[in-house]
Amino acid sequence: MEKEGSVSKLAPDQQINGNNSRIIADGPTMPKSPRAEKSSKGVGEKRSDLDFIFGKLIGEGSFSSVYLAKDIHTNQEYAVKVCEKQLIIREKKVQQITRERDVMNLLNSNQNPKAPFFVKLSYAFQGEHKLYFVMTYCKNGELLNLIQRVGNFDRECARFYTAELVRALEHLHSLNIIHRDLKPENILLDECMHIKITDFGCAKILTEGEAESVDGGIGRKGSFVGTAQYVSPEMLESKTCGRASDLWALGCIVYQMVSGLPPFRSKSEYYIFQKILKLHYEFPDGFCEEAKDLVQKLLVVEADQRLGAQDREGYPSIRNHPLFAGLDFDSLHEMTPPKIEPFMPHVGNEVEWEFKNQPGLGPIEMKLILGLDDFKDEEGKTKNCKTGDNEASKKTVKRNIADVSQEEYILRLAAQERGNKWHKFVEGNLILKQGLMDKRKGLFPRRRMFLLTTGPHLYYADPVNMVLKGQIPWCPSIWPEAKNFKTFFVHTPNRTYYLEEPEGYALKWCEAIKEVKKFYYPERTT
Repeated sequence: MEKEGSVSKLAPDQQINGNNSRIIADGPTMPKSPRAEKSSKGVGEKRSDLDFIFGKLIGEGSFSSVYLAKDIHTNQEYAVKVCEKQLIIREKKVQQITRERDVMNLLNSNQNPKAPFFVKLSYAFQGEHKLYFVMTYCKNGELLNLIQRVGNFDRECARFYTAELVRALEHLHSLNIIHRDLKPENILLDECMHIKITDFGCAKILTEGEAESVDGGIGRKGSFVGTAQYVSPEMLESKTCGRASDLWALGCIVYQMVSGLPPFRSKSEYYIFQKILKLHYEFPDGFCEEAKDLVQKLLVVEADQRLGAQDREGYPSIRNHPLFAGLDFDSLHEMTPPKIEPFMPHVGNEVEWEFKNQPGLGPIEMKLILGLDDFKDEEGKTKNCKTGDNEASKKTVKRNIADVSQEEYILRLAAQERGNKWHKFVEGNLILKQGLMDKRKGLFPRRRMFLLTTGPHLYYADPVNMVLKGQIPWCPSIWPEAKNFKTFFVHTPNRTYYLEEPEGYALKWCEAIKEVKKFYYPERTT
């Protein structure tokens, strides 16, 4: 009987030359109907594809797909990586598959309870045409998706997840393994929001001789592996590369967690590589000073000069960095991760705000934004939109937007069409409030013209190229949250939008959005 996680070894030179040849050694002969013998297999026995119910697709690679699957014998959920044999052969990826399996076997047999930050390979088997890797299912997905959804991390979040990455690299490197493709896509989050590093196809297991080098250098020229934005200079120049290459990637990930975007960005890989070699990157305003210092000490062109490169056991020089003051690295796995919060840079020179008429804000629009409670019905009687049947109220209110002083409304809309260059973006709706704001992805601003209209809609357009870039989706749960006079969030079910109003009218924008929400969703207003 084979223990869970114990999987037969792949030979690097094995080829697939027909149905009888193999990449992964076959297990015992499988019964014809394993699902009919659910109780006949224990946790420790081998599995085949018939032992799993395959669900939704949760990831895709260049030659593999990852599915959520359930073991029919234990009801345990797994992520199953399925690889097409012929595609592996055609793309010459046999060695990569072999390497990934060997690394995960090594991690399985050398688990560290204080660094459980790796996806575990529970089973590996093959069918006639496919290979299967049954691994830990991480319910909260990729770190990259979380960064994109939130925008960026505050200091506590960035500090905690950086510390977990450092602890994971200490264990990985103690086994003489370098990842060589460390990036937010390859860092998953389990059900408790702790990290799990995955995808070891580009990894390298150093030999004893190679491991003796201070930086774990590989003593030969090597071809480029990894992902453009996170690859180290020595890997680009085909120099020796080793543990310090992962430290470079760590610096890139810390930068991305704090700012929202990787440090080296361009429209092509060639220009990204040039920026890496020249160490050409910038910190946006408000970047956490302690995190900035750590990034600067990790993103160093000379590998042996990076923080931690000279450490021989673990990374005490990184642990002692001021960013991690008071943090116990050996109990990270037992801690509750901090609540995910975006980082808010300090905004200086805050000013008291007062109401001013904004462009596109006229008498009817003022009534809509500042006094939505009362409108006249068709008989001229005052009607409160907050009372009565919700659907009837909404219909009455929407009708009254057009009917109350309809002549004035039509004139206003006509004037908007003639004189407001933004009219073409709002699909015939009346603009209630407009203004230039910085829409941020992380800390990187994009100046946009925002247009709050009837409908309701909140469009945003590029004021330089005069193109509509999108709109913030409306729903009953939309909610603006002011952080100060210049900065506010607009929360939607799938994303939080991070906006900065340069003139200090963030509170007024929040009021306007809340009032429009009250108007269209009166029962859902809090």
